[in-house]
Amino acid sequence: MDTPMGDFKKLAVWQAAHGLVLEVYQVTSALPASEKYGIASQVRRAAVAIPANIAEGCGKLGDREFARYLSISLGSATEVEYYLILMRDLNLVTHETSCRVQSRVQRVQAMLASLNRKVRGAASPLGQQPAANG
Repeated sequence: MDTPMGDFKKLAVWQAAHGLVLEVYQVTSALPASEKYGIASQVRRAAVAIPANIAEGCGKLGDREFARYLSISLGSATEVEYYLILMRDLNLVTHETSCRVQSRVQRVQAMLASLNRKVRGAASPLGQQPAANG
């Protein structure tokens, strides 16, 4: 598989991740002012890191590097998922809002995992998956 170098905007996973960022910004704009430099800043940073790392990975040479950036994006998506749970548990967002945005995060996570498997398979010799450690 050839990395779509420089053309990250055409990737469905980047588009979904960008949409997630826009929603996170919308949700966090309603948080109390006391959270501006707290959880709002943290969840926004983590959300922005998802499509930013996809874009950066597209600019790298080779599938292995692209896969590494997809893995970093997946970690950031999991971080966003946690912040949504925290905001819900602190009653900063409603249960419905938390569930709606978490659903979007989980969709992005699934897309990242799928693309990562595909890219890693292409990066392996002869397109084979590396053997599992067991």
